[in-house]
Amino acid sequence: MTTVAAPREEYYTGRAVMLASVAALGGFLFGFDTAVINGAVTAIRDQFSTSPFMTGFMVSSALLGCVVGAWMAGRMADRYGRIKVMMLASALFTISAIGSGLAIGPWDLIVWRIVGGLAVGAASVIAPAYIAEISPASIRGRLGSLQQLAIVIGIFAALLTDAALAAAAGSASAELFLGLEAWRWMFLSEIIPAVAYGLLALRIPESPRYLVAKGQTEKAKASLGQILKSGVDERIAEIGRSLRGEKRSSLKDLRGRMLGLLPIVWVGILLSVFQQFVGINVIFYYSTALWQQVGFSESEALTTSVITSIINIVVTLIAISLIDKFGRRPLLLTGSAGMMVSLGTLAVVFGSAPVVDDSPVLGPIAGPVALIAANLFVMFFGVSWGPVVWVLLGEMFNNRLRAAALGLAAAAQWLSNFLISTTFPTLAETSLALAYGLYTAFAVLSFFFVLKLVPETKNKQLEEMA
Repeated sequence: MTTVAAPREEYYTGRAVMLASVAALGGFLFGFDTAVINGAVTAIRDQFSTSPFMTGFMVSSALLGCVVGAWMAGRMADRYGRIKVMMLASALFTISAIGSGLAIGPWDLIVWRIVGGLAVGAASVIAPAYIAEISPASIRGRLGSLQQLAIVIGIFAALLTDAALAAAAGSASAELFLGLEAWRWMFLSEIIPAVAYGLLALRIPESPRYLVAKGQTEKAKASLGQILKSGVDERIAEIGRSLRGEKRSSLKDLRGRMLGLLPIVWVGILLSVFQQFVGINVIFYYSTALWQQVGFSESEALTTSVITSIINIVVTLIAISLIDKFGRRPLLLTGSAGMMVSLGTLAVVFGSAPVVDDSPVLGPIAGPVALIAANLFVMFFGVSWGPVVWVLLGEMFNNRLRAAALGLAAAAQWLSNFLISTTFPTLAETSLALAYGLYTAFAVLSFFFVLKLVPETKNKQLEEMA
């Protein structure tokens, strides 16, 4: 039978999903580690008597580690393999959980949070890269979206854990077990998924692309053969042709005439920046403290945060079902439009609320409107910019650029996250309307950015990327 130009791939769906899910467990820890501090912010602030700036820095300090971890992970993955980087991330997650839970002051908590950030940064790069490299093209978008699904499930698990531990102790600052406050157990609870990640990573095969690059062709065939039912030799040959003559990716490969970088690299960086500058992680890092600030009890605020995280999971599942059907660009454009409206509503609600004791107080109408707008914001983000950006970063760069470009884009994402997360407590004290007005402006800019510059990668093999 004559082979056509674009043969239909046959693959083991269950096996592909299983391998992608194990890799995406790094995303679960990514979500858990960055969100678990949500329920602990107020208790830590009160116990260590920190200023608004110091409180913001404690929350966002992990993101400094994320920048470094993201940048180093791509290079380490090319040198030592994807699986070894997953193992290293598992160890760093575990160390961070123990250190954060036993912290004696704000500065050593910051150090342990940075260690965790190194792991989060590595996981943010290695999971989408590994998933993209083992996935058949026809389901790569859905499998790539498992990274974001794992992140939002991790966020949900962290917030649910926070709420359960605070309820068991009476509050986040009350003692729970072994003389340790509930907020400390929030951090210590991460040990379980961190260890599980490392153990499961040992049971999945190395990326076939990495193995081909290292000259281990038979192992590469065995790895790819766990996913593809046929055409393994052809795909290995295709990977080999794309690698032939390439050198290990580095910053030099990213250089171009557009402000020193290639245009496609700038697209990746700006996707990362806009994903964070719309303020999504303000919701996941500060929502409990924010809702308390505008009049909710601690229990009500924690419950609201858990509900928001459930909504985030549901819409991410919707995104997974749509991304390979409608493509990446339509989802991004829809998400940007929805975020403009919902964030703008929050800016108006907070701007028009009466101020009591330097904080806006939401009345019987404004309170529900703000809750609906905040959850609509999460819905529009979760069905678009949340999963789609990770999918695009894993597939939009050609093989020569991927590791270095993905590392740089992920580092830019974490730096942007750090800027937004660090400045929010100070902005909130000045004006919540100003904070959400800025996030609205970035949502507007993101729409036109996608419209003009973001390419569609639906149904393309990685070897076809320009």
